[in-house]
Amino acid sequence: MADESKEPRTRRRMKIGRIRIGLNVIVQIALILFLAAMVNSLAFKHYKRWDFSRDQKYALSDKTKRFLDTLKGKMRITVFFSPSTPITADVQNLLTEYQYAGKGRIDVEQIDPERNLSRAKELFEKYKVVTDESLLVLDYDRRNRSVKASEMADVDQSGMAVGEGPRVAAFKGEQAITSAMIDLVEGKKKTLGYVTGHKEPALSAPTSPITLLKTFIENENIKFQELNLLDQPAIPTDMNAVMIIGPQYDFSDREMKVLRDFWDKQGRILVLIDPAANTPRLRAFLDELGIKVNDDRLMVFVRTGIQELALTRDVQAHFLGDSPITKRLADVRAIFVGGTASLTLDPNRGRAASIRLEPLIQAEKSYFAESDYNSDNQAKLQADAQKAGDVSLIIAASAEKGGSADARVQVNSSRLVVVSNATFVQDSAIMQDEAALNFVSGAVNWLLSREQMIGIAPKIPKPLTFSLDPEALRRLRWILLVLMPLIPAAIGTVVWWQRRV
Repeated sequence: MADESKEPRTRRRMKIGRIRIGLNVIVQIALILFLAAMVNSLAFKHYKRWDFSRDQKYALSDKTKRFLDTLKGKMRITVFFSPSTPITADVQNLLTEYQYAGKGRIDVEQIDPERNLSRAKELFEKYKVVTDESLLVLDYDRRNRSVKASEMADVDQSGMAVGEGPRVAAFKGEQAITSAMIDLVEGKKKTLGYVTGHKEPALSAPTSPITLLKTFIENENIKFQELNLLDQPAIPTDMNAVMIIGPQYDFSDREMKVLRDFWDKQGRILVLIDPAANTPRLRAFLDELGIKVNDDRLMVFVRTGIQELALTRDVQAHFLGDSPITKRLADVRAIFVGGTASLTLDPNRGRAASIRLEPLIQAEKSYFAESDYNSDNQAKLQADAQKAGDVSLIIAASAEKGGSADARVQVNSSRLVVVSNATFVQDSAIMQDEAALNFVSGAVNWLLSREQMIGIAPKIPKPLTFSLDPEALRRLRWILLVLMPLIPAAIGTVVWWQRRV
């Protein structure tokens, strides 16, 4: 009887245990599914992307990312690109990066005008599109602007004659799209006065040596306007900053008064000095602010052989990272072609006038400042180089009066940037080293109080090349002709031997 009473109780306990185990398994599965759903949801909303490609063709610059962070509303981008356009895939990939960096503030609609005719026609009428060229339209706050395919790439058509298709020589999509976005968001363009009348480089002539610089600055929603100080009692109030590039003749007393008045009224000035030009009044003005342009030239002796030395006046320098102008160019090297003088900063004079001075560019340590720069006496120049020793030579500096030392605090101030070289911004120099565009862009944006727009110039894709010396070619020949065929032969021999045994 006792055994019979225990048996149902045992079965009941086994039944309850199975139910508990089943409920346990169901709860565990539910928790696992819930955790998996949460992880996937978080990963979908919060993820990080990396571009490990060699030229980082689609990686957005810091300037573009900072600008996208300032967007307050939605920006709609409508893409009217035919699949046959050479840069269609490039534009699509680039816009994906814009959407990711925009964090939900950018909507993109892709339309093939050849297939979706009704939708294309509807939007063509809405945005007043009158061209057959592939383009994209940006729409922000009921304002719109179009960017054509020809503005986003340099296409090489030279291969068409031999049956090859067009080749994209340079992709400039980010520069064109970000420029259009800035134009839409800011609305009115900033005005930059370009001083003329002292034999400065022509601004709008077909043979202008600063065409690339002008185009790049204008693409940042800045309008150039020629300014002759002799014709003006004062610099116009709608002019946000003034640029002076390499004047060959000195300013008159009247012109200097206009320039000083502009500075005193919180003006913004960029000055590129040609050391070979005689401009004592302009230099005296800079000296008053604590920046002295010395009467010398930077030089360096470069060894070209075992006992041969060559003298060069092209200056290799690096950017200092303490200023917002050059913070993102810190330790980047650049070449300043032509004559370059040294600058002496006088902090005591600046402090007396409540002016903060900041060095921006410094020549490499091997350079020396030669006061007898017209001499051809190599022995004397070598002796002067040895006497100079290891001295830090500044070739660019900034001055600010009335602002705040804290970059987070925006206070109206007078601002000035001085460079003791006026040829490094010319087209021939920029094509060899794009660091000039980076620096001038940063300087102009700092002068215009657009620190968030200080960034880097567009990237130009460069082909991957290998340079092999005769010894390396000989080793490569042995690898291809002997070593690589021997590997499968050795493997085959081993397999044959094992089967034979």
